[in-house]
Amino acid sequence: MFRFASLACALFATGLFTNNLSAAPVVLSDIKGYGFDSARQLQPFSVLVFDDTTGKVLARGDSAVAAQYPQAKKLAGNGKTVLPGLIDGHGHVLGLGQYLAVAELRGSETEQDAVTRVAQFAAANPDAPWIIGRGWNQVLWPTKQFPTTALLDEAVNNKPVYLTRVDAHAGWANSKALALAGINKDTIDPPGGEIIRDSKGNPTGVLIDNAMALVEQHIPEPDDNDTLRALNVAFSHLLALGITSVHDAGVDTATVKLYQKLAAEQKLPLRIYPMLSARDPQLPQWLQAGIIDDKTDFLDIRSVKIYGDGALGSRGAALIEPYSDQPSQKGLLVTQPDQLTQIMQMTIDAGFQTNVHAIGDLANRLVLDRFEQLVPQDKRQPSRHRVEHAQIVSPKDIPRFAKLHVLPAMQAVHATSDKNMAGDRLGVARLRGAYAWRSFIDQGSIIVGGSDFPVELAEPFHGIHASVTRQSQDNQPVGGWLPEQKLSLTEALRSFTVDAAYGAFQENSMGTLAPGSWADFILIDRDIYNIPAEQLWQVEVEQTYVNGKQVFTK
Repeated sequence: MFRFASLACALFATGLFTNNLSAAPVVLSDIKGYGFDSARQLQPFSVLVFDDTTGKVLARGDSAVAAQYPQAKKLAGNGKTVLPGLIDGHGHVLGLGQYLAVAELRGSETEQDAVTRVAQFAAANPDAPWIIGRGWNQVLWPTKQFPTTALLDEAVNNKPVYLTRVDAHAGWANSKALALAGINKDTIDPPGGEIIRDSKGNPTGVLIDNAMALVEQHIPEPDDNDTLRALNVAFSHLLALGITSVHDAGVDTATVKLYQKLAAEQKLPLRIYPMLSARDPQLPQWLQAGIIDDKTDFLDIRSVKIYGDGALGSRGAALIEPYSDQPSQKGLLVTQPDQLTQIMQMTIDAGFQTNVHAIGDLANRLVLDRFEQLVPQDKRQPSRHRVEHAQIVSPKDIPRFAKLHVLPAMQAVHATSDKNMAGDRLGVARLRGAYAWRSFIDQGSIIVGGSDFPVELAEPFHGIHASVTRQSQDNQPVGGWLPEQKLSLTEALRSFTVDAAYGAFQENSMGTLAPGSWADFILIDRDIYNIPAEQLWQVEVEQTYVNGKQVFTK
């Protein structure tokens, strides 16, 4: 379930830790604190000292540290556990805000269940020109088959309906939407996309990857006010989950400009690291303007998101060999190889971090080949280029990440979500390089942790739990799925704090709670180092602080 919360005004926040207008050090004591040092090693502490005016950590340690600040404001932690503010290294902020305002299909147990939810949403929103929804996953239905227009048409036939799959790599439309888009038996599949058809060649209502645009281009565009409302809903939601910084994966110019406006007005309540979308027509202008290094780290603009292939669940992930459960398919390259080279070259030459979506083993290999060809050896480590997802990688390609200093930006919850279908899609042999967190860590790669919200829930402790247990929340399978790839709790926590910060060139200013870093931290309801691992997903955030100011209280 999504948890909602209102942003607390920093100067008038109520609750255990109330801020006020006076400028002085603040000593937070009687806590079980966990942070990291410059070597990324775990550092426990019982006292945290910060300045709520500059927003910086001044010191951490024990009672001796507190004694050095006799004039400081005192806050009693009452034994609560304190962690660095969590960083989601791959999410979609606007998508999350919009998702919270559409038909919720996540968890639907059958096609009919999903359609019933759509019908209820349509009845509750009679003035909506389109019925939009997201979250269906046919793999969880008894038939495991893609849905069709038939049931949707029975439920809603007077207006277009468009529902994106949980991974956002497939869309399901009713006949009204297909007709509006001009999709019929004679429509040709676009490059990098597929119109699913029945035995007679007629569209069934499901569109894969680039074919989704045939319908999506007809959905009315939100205006700036709509976008701003959606962003604020997402901000509140993320802060309530303890997320104080997000790497926003694939942002268009209009949204970046809204971010810039909010930042200029000091109205960004959490830190945003936007990846400029490679699909944005204005990308060349952004690259020509150069990196924007925000000294407050609320809005650093220095990266680009490029799209390689599709997703595994919709068989759009590009594979070297055919899908085990559909030998006629190898997936889709949503950016063709020559164009991929061109965009990567342009981004690398401009000095921007290049972050490429690659899920299948073919897509990962093509991206690694290009990093090897295009990035001079002396620029590889300082550039910190990334592969977003790195989900299914040929075992012989995994060492290339370390050799080329390419960061795997991975989402642990994808493994526990996909475990019921990944074996069917890939077969046993290819699972050796799938969701291979331990293999990456053991070779020295730094994993940028994240959730890929709203594809998955924006719950960071779900990701930490999945990293450590390789299990679903009902403790299945026993011992964990592909358990040899488990991480330790500290490794998992690092992936959502200092290692995610490293993926944005920010490890010296956030993710550690070391002196000199931003005072972004959370208070949680239990000590994660003293509970059974299977309870990690149940951790609740009680307080969230950004820049030493309380921005959420439960």
